[in-house]
Order: sequence, then C-alpha cells, then structure tokens
Amino acid sequence: MRIVIIGAGVAGCVMARRLAPLDGVEVTCLERVSRDDHSEAGTGLNVGPNAVKAMKLIDPELAERITAAGFLWKNWRISLTDGTVLFDLPLQEVADGPGWRIRWSELYRVLREAAGDTVSYGCEIVEVGRDSVDPRKTFVSWTQDGTTHRLDNIDLLIAGDGRYSEVRRVISGEPRIMPTGVAIFRVLVPDTSRGLIDDYEQWFNGPNRLLSFRVPPDHIYVAGTFPIDPEAQISESQKTPEVLRAAYTPRAAPLSDQARWLIDTVCNNVADTHWARMQEHEVLYRAADCSVLYLGDSAHGMVPTLGQGATQALEDAANAAALITQRYNAGSRDVASWLTEFEALRKDRMRFVMEFSLAATDTMLAGADPVAGTLHKNEAPFLNKLKSLYCDVGLLPLPALAGRGAG
Repeated sequence: MRIVIIGAGVAGCVMARRLAPLDGVEVTCLERVSRDDHSEAGTGLNVGPNAVKAMKLIDPELAERITAAGFLWKNWRISLTDGTVLFDLPLQEVADGPGWRIRWSELYRVLREAAGDTVSYGCEIVEVGRDSVDPRKTFVSWTQDGTTHRLDNIDLLIAGDGRYSEVRRVISGEPRIMPTGVAIFRVLVPDTSRGLIDDYEQWFNGPNRLLSFRVPPDHIYVAGTFPIDPEAQISESQKTPEVLRAAYTPRAAPLSDQARWLIDTVCNNVADTHWARMQEHEVLYRAADCSVLYLGDSAHGMVPTLGQGATQALEDAANAAALITQRYNAGSRDVASWLTEFEALRKDRMRFVMEFSLAATDTMLAGADPVAGTLHKNEAPFLNKLKSLYCDVGLLPLPALAGRGAG
C-alpha cells in the first residue's frame, strides 16, 4: 500500500511516524522547506490539553519529547490592561492535564526528528491529480535538487499542507473563506520582563486584546488583536507604534506593570511583527471521489481564540493514525471506508470546536463589552464546554493503540 503525505507540519509528521512502521506500507512525506528551515515558525504556540491527552494515548514517547522542549500550560488568566482580573482558571479544573507552551520552531524540530527518514525535504510540488488508470487513486510529481520525481498509483494521499492547501484546491476546489472582523499580530522576543510574564494570560482594553506567555529557552510570545471591517485589509496606519499604544492604553486608569511592558514591547518590535486577519474556512476531511484525506489547517482553518489550530492538527492526526493502524492491522485495505469512518468520527467534534472558538471571540469584536463577556466565562455553560473541548478527544473507542508505533 502506497501512502503519500504532503507537508511535514504538525499533522504530517505525526502521520508519517505512526504509519511508517506498518508492514507492507510504503510511506512518503514530502516537505517543501529544507530539513533545518523553520523560518516560517518564528513565533510561540500554546497547545491545548486535549492534544496532549491525544498524543499521550497514541505516542507517549513523542509526547514526552514535546514536553521536554516546552513549558507546561497550567493556568489561564484574563485581565484588563489596568490590572483588574476578570478570569483566573487553573486548567486542572477543566482538563485531564496541562497543555504545552512552545516555540513553533521547536515543535517542528521535535516532530520532524521523530518522523525520521520518512520525510523528504526540499520538495517543490509540481502537480497533484487523480490517477489516470484508477481515478480513486492519485499521483504527485515534485522537484528535488533539480530532479523531477513522480509517484503514481497512490492508495492514500494525505494533505497536511496548511490553511492554503494546494492539494485541497486542486482536488476539491477552493474552500469558502469566512472573515471574522479581527486583525491579529504576533511577535516573539527575548524575555526582558523580569518575571512579569510567565503562563498564559490575556489583557483587554475595550475589545482590543493582548495575549502573552513565556516559552523556552528564554523568550516571550506576544499577540494582539483589534476589530476591523471584516471585508477590509489591515492598513499600514493601524500598524504604527502610536496607534497600537493608544489601542491598549486605558483612558481613565493607569497601566498595570504587565501591560506597560507588553505595550512597550509591541511598539518597539513593529518591524518584526507578523500580521493577519482572523478567518475560518469550511470543514472538509476527505475528497468526494478519490482517496484524499485532509488534516489540520488544510481541513479546517479556524480562529485562534482558544488555541485550537495546532491543537486540532495533533488531535486529527492522533485519531487518523489510530483508526488507520487499527483497521490495517485488522486486515482492512478499503481506504474509502477508512476515510468515511474518520469523517464520521471527527465531523461533529470539529463542528463543536470551531463553533466554540468563534463564540469565544465575542469579546474581540467591534462594540464588544470584554468585561461582561469575560465574566460570563466564569460560569458553568462556558466551563462545561471547556471540559468537553479539553477532555473529549475521540480516542477512547481505540484504546488498544496506545503506545504502538515507531520508536
């Protein structure tokens, strides 16, 4: 059986590592960048407790490697920029364990090392399409070191090539994009806070929000959001230090020490800041007429409000690897039935995750009241949804797979 994975990102690396040991399976993972190129990963990342739980179930060794490369995420606090605390939640109250705080580059390093020689680097995809002999199968061609390569008769093509997935565009068409009306920026800086910033925290001034936490080796990740017209681009004038400082500084109260450090840091690092607009795209886990599986951002671009982007890529991969391994080891070679079963396993879960993430964005929209909105997050309806988010990872029907896989 021939399996090809496009993209050695979060989901792609987990799938490559977990499927490569299967007897009689040829696994090829094609990654565009070079082995040590993490240039697109110069920010921090918080991974939810649900992904940690899923990874421990299917690959405890890999979970330990990720834990060693990051810090644990144990608490979530929300305040105003004047220091008024609105929400202060130990994650142990709503989860089975902590999350992770880690640099994107470190997560990629750990995952790519774990995937080993299954990944081929420096591969620029030239063409992807349906196999001419059996349209249920696919082919892919790519260049590497100036040479063109091609694989035909692919039994399962796994697209892990991100939010702007070329595989999804070619095989299943352009996904529908839904903007949310929020601008977001991110920057990673050396830790000069002298202990002001540590675990995961957020600060509001009106609907304008800052978010920050510490990551190894000695850095601070800072992200900020503010409302914009959903159909508009982020103007250059909105990215200036003067406008950003005004956005997060309250008019009637002094800044807290934390907020002052964060605002100064944002304003001093404008040149190195990455900007984007929050948006979603519609969920699609499998192609309609051939054996293509979409995972992670290629399957479901979502708003980052609850930190579920990379988290759900890990959860996707854990569930897909578990299901495929179990079905293959039981003698099933019916890839179409695998994909149908996986979609049934994940679609309701993903609908819940995306709807919950979007609903939690309420305090960041134009005209929002972040005080009232955040105080509601202390109440049972929100906390119960958090418990479902962090605990219901979908792997419980497949416990026999825990601990199997590549060493």
